[in-house]
Amino acid sequence: MTDIVIVLTTAPADDRAEQWARQLVDERLAACVNIYPPMVSVYRWKGQVQRDTERQMIIKTTRDRLAALEARVQALHSYELPEFIVVAVGSGSDRYVSWVKDQVV
Repeated sequence: MTDIVIVLTTAPADDRAEQWARQLVDERLAACVNIYPPMVSVYRWKGQVQRDTERQMIIKTTRDRLAALEARVQALHSYELPEFIVVAVGSGSDRYVSWVKDQVV
């Protein structure tokens, strides 16, 4: 098991995802952020089924940076309840794991 984690969040389907990604990397909260093209999300919110176009963000960071990353995502985000799902990375190449750690110090 490594101390690297992948965080999933979504963003509106405009240019905010790229702006946020740049901020997270600049602030060393993330080593890398991948942004998928716009997709359709269907979900229940406050008793109603909603449909929105969003972009999935995949954030690579370390467990040590999770609290700060979550606070920053919450501050940047326009959603009342942004997605923040943490996926543990069981293993990875030694070089990549070291690179991630070096980027978020």
